[in-house]
Amino acid sequence: MRAITSPIWHPCSQMKDYENFKPLHVIRAAGSYIELANGQKIIDAISSWWCKSLGHQHPRLKQVLLKQLDHFEHIILANSTNAVIEELSERLTQLLPSLKKVFYAGDGSCAVEIAMKMSLHARQITGETQRTKFITLKNAYHGETVGAMSVSDIGMYRKPYESMLFASEVLTAIPYVNDVSDALWLDCESVWAATEKQLAKVSNTATAIILEPILQGAGGMKIYSQDFLRRLRRFATKHDVHIIADEIMTGIGRTGKMLACAHADIEPDFLCLGKGLTSGWFPFSAVLATNAIYDYFYNDYETGNSFLHSHTFSGHVLGASVALEVLKIIAEENMIAKANQLGTTLLKNMRAIAAKTQKLTNIRSIGAVVAADLLPDAKQPRLAYDVFQKAVQLGAWLRPLGNTIYWLPPLNMDIMTANRLKDITQAALA
Repeated sequence: MRAITSPIWHPCSQMKDYENFKPLHVIRAAGSYIELANGQKIIDAISSWWCKSLGHQHPRLKQVLLKQLDHFEHIILANSTNAVIEELSERLTQLLPSLKKVFYAGDGSCAVEIAMKMSLHARQITGETQRTKFITLKNAYHGETVGAMSVSDIGMYRKPYESMLFASEVLTAIPYVNDVSDALWLDCESVWAATEKQLAKVSNTATAIILEPILQGAGGMKIYSQDFLRRLRRFATKHDVHIIADEIMTGIGRTGKMLACAHADIEPDFLCLGKGLTSGWFPFSAVLATNAIYDYFYNDYETGNSFLHSHTFSGHVLGASVALEVLKIIAEENMIAKANQLGTTLLKNMRAIAAKTQKLTNIRSIGAVVAADLLPDAKQPRLAYDVFQKAVQLGAWLRPLGNTIYWLPPLNMDIMTANRLKDITQAALA
């Protein structure tokens, strides 16, 4: 018997849980805090699903949005252009020397699908029709649409829908590390042989390797060796396989670099951006590609080489105006350095909690992301979920990933709030 009367079906939820843990009624948000209808203010410890990189209600973002509203709010990008989208595109093509073309979409999943379609379509144009296979990583997550889910490797999300998904080659020997001081971070030779063997099987049939560079989000905030990423790039170059870097979550400063690819000093053939690109103000994403990829599609219409993927809100100008300002703020306010400073505090705090409570293991961090796994408790099979509920009562939104507790706050969170988050997390664990 259904006990929930609300018509809302909440995302990524077992709705029966809402009988006992009611939805939080939000009335406003500012900075690193969300305010509820009952007057309580809670810390947004996960940046509202990893997108609020500059926090809530950033005044500069609000200002540029209101300014753009005085001109126009949306016009079809097919056969039109505007000063905002042109300036944003120029800025984005400065992120990496080899990525000089930008295709816009709405959410991250669709950006991933665009990159996958471009890779496949390019193979048809060049006559490499045998290259249809995608290579992905164990514990990968790339989104909820069919193509993105097909290259994801988290059973609870994909298993019910396997009949509509296609098969991909999943690399299983991932050299995970806890931080950049791990020996595997610099050299993963000891585990590379198994991956090399897997890659050899599909070197002639693969079109692309798709990956979350360095940090796997939904897979449990797992960090892997930058040397592994560098070796994958080397393999891809040698065998004419594309690299699709899904930086929807990792991009725009989250891992202590503007792009996570920079940890390995590599450049992909496709780069997917979203979430932090507009600091969560709009569903807005972009795919950057090389001139070489673009040139495959550049021809007379009659050849059939056009890339006809279409999104109603492609290049949505309100999102573009905010994204442009986000990039300016990141640069002008030295947010990358601030992200690393914040990460140092967060890691110190998580280690202190682990020592105090003796309930955490496998503490890991990169940039402004810190995660730890809860030691199992037979009496509390959903311990992380219980901790989440307690943390909300105490003042922090600490929504877990399975058995993983993590902090992924706004990059501009102040140290006082970071320390308060530590105290709340510790009390919730206790």
